[in-house]
Amino acid sequence: VQLQASGGGLVQAGGSLRLSCAASGRTFSDYAMGWFRQAPGKEREFVGSITWSGFTSYGDSVKGRFTISRDNVKNSVYLQMNSLKPEDTAVYYCAVNVKGWGYTNPSSYGYWGQGTQVTVSS
Repeated sequence: VQLQASGGGLVQAGGSLRLSCAASGRTFSDYAMGWFRQAPGKEREFVGSITWSGFTSYGDSVKGRFTISRDNVKNSVYLQMNSLKPEDTAVYYCAVNVKGWGYTNPSSYGYWGQGTQVTVSS
């Protein structure tokens, strides 16, 4: 099982990026998926999640700016990031929620992608 995250890069403050996460090896259409991020010297932070039915939730720091979506046919999840700020700079990870609860807790996630770097310049 592999999760491949892509789409990161360098962007100016106020800009946008769209991250993608493609799963291979098995289907995750029945599972919630999540995005987390980790900046140097900081703990992994919940960004958002999406259930198998499309219900989304977001961390307070990204609400109103980030949007999660998924395509179960493509076995993929996406993170649209708008109005980016320098404090959004981090490595972004996608993951599969294997417990069916605790969407904001990294320990509820069993499969992780390798991460993609997002850098927002001021």
